[in-house]
Amino acid sequence: MKYMSKVSAGLILVTLLIGLCSFVSKKEKPTLFLIGDSTVKTGRGDGSNGQWGWGSFIGDYFNPQHIDVQNKALGGTSSRTFYNNPKLWQQVLDSIRPGDYVMMQFGHNDGSPIVDTLRARGTIKGNGDAYQEVKNPLLGQNEMVYSYGYYLRLFVKNIQDKGATAVICSPIPRNRWEGDKVIQSDYAIWAKEAAEQAGAFFIPLQDLVIDDYEKRGKEEVGKLFFGPKDHTHTIKAGAEVNASLIADYLAKNPAIGLKKYLKK
Repeated sequence: MKYMSKVSAGLILVTLLIGLCSFVSKKEKPTLFLIGDSTVKTGRGDGSNGQWGWGSFIGDYFNPQHIDVQNKALGGTSSRTFYNNPKLWQQVLDSIRPGDYVMMQFGHNDGSPIVDTLRARGTIKGNGDAYQEVKNPLLGQNEMVYSYGYYLRLFVKNIQDKGATAVICSPIPRNRWEGDKVIQSDYAIWAKEAAEQAGAFFIPLQDLVIDDYEKRGKEEVGKLFFGPKDHTHTIKAGAEVNASLIADYLAKNPAIGLKKYLKK
């Protein structure tokens, strides 16, 4: 009986050690969460409608043995609706652990109406602390609506409180031109301001993409990266280019902390 007790105790100890090692191993492997709108993840993220977000390809640049990449973006969302929907941001937030990363890109839908019966997803333009109390017809209750930059800063605060790293991307540009120049968005300015105020890292994705587009020219960009009837959502080639630009920026800016997880 004493022998059996020793054997049982030994087995329990081994099991506990294995479990501990597994736990430590999981903790040492961080997760990169992606949040945003359809330009990050279109539909299910499988290109079923011919459109792709860059979040479907950014994971290809990371070593899966060293980091997990989870694309939690959802088409149609703004910074406001993603933050306020408990099935979206709260679920991501509950999964964040110290040492993780959250990369966000919003803006394309933030310019929508603040109050309407379709989506009620708009935010106040800018990066200030202004707010507006509205009657949200979709929720059937009053709601305090803040600025685009304010919501980004809320995300960052939540992320930092979890001991994780926040990375804000300016929104990719639409395929709209004035002559040989791509039209820029003020949301890129506000995204940068929000990142600076909140102490988050910033990726000037709009600038990176525009630089690439203008080198190629309007005709080539329209032919290679967009469908004939859509100036916002990229097809596969466009999403792949956007993902490569982000990966290249991460490789050139090691302070963000993600360079060490990129494939060699």
